[in-house]
Amino acid sequence: MFVLASASPARRRLLEQAGIAHQVQVSGVDEESINDPDPAQLVQRLAWAKADAVAKQLPQGSRVLGCDSMLVFNGEVFGKPADSAEARQRWVQMAGGWGELITGHCLTAGCQGPLNGNSQMVNTRPQIAVVATRLQFAAIEADEIDAYIATGEPLQCAGGFALEGRGGLLVERIEGCFSNVIGLSLPLLRRWLKDQVSADTYT
Repeated sequence: MFVLASASPARRRLLEQAGIAHQVQVSGVDEESINDPDPAQLVQRLAWAKADAVAKQLPQGSRVLGCDSMLVFNGEVFGKPADSAEARQRWVQMAGGWGELITGHCLTAGCQGPLNGNSQMVNTRPQIAVVATRLQFAAIEADEIDAYIATGEPLQCAGGFALEGRGGLLVERIEGCFSNVIGLSLPLLRRWLKDQVSADTYT
């Protein structure tokens, strides 16, 4: 059983489109309680906390993926904007510039009970990685910023934009993993799950 420890519809869609069978179980982790001055360390810690919280509720033999994404722009970390005013302020800064979307990934194993009737504990050491993708934002004007914010989309996304949505019109260039910007790196996940990915995934 493969479980996504995330409420993100974008991450669910990525897995569905890739043909990766999964279930969803939201972690309930208080993200505000986890801090780190290093953005890469912060997304790692958040991804691990989400995966670990769900894994503790699942049987051994399960695999659990936790993720967390943030945009780093001029050294400042942008998660989801708190409101429209903050989203607009960020877009005024971002327009025409380059940012880096970083996603922490943690794949770990379920912890409950014996595995296949064997009482011996299995190795549950998590796999953790951060994937970074560089983005250049369009040099949009104030009226375009206001129109985008009015859609409500920026308030749902790390960095204040959704590449797979209307925000895709506002990204000029991408350097690195495309799916990482949407929510998780499919190439990384394929490597981690290569023993579970069958030929059916590609048909």
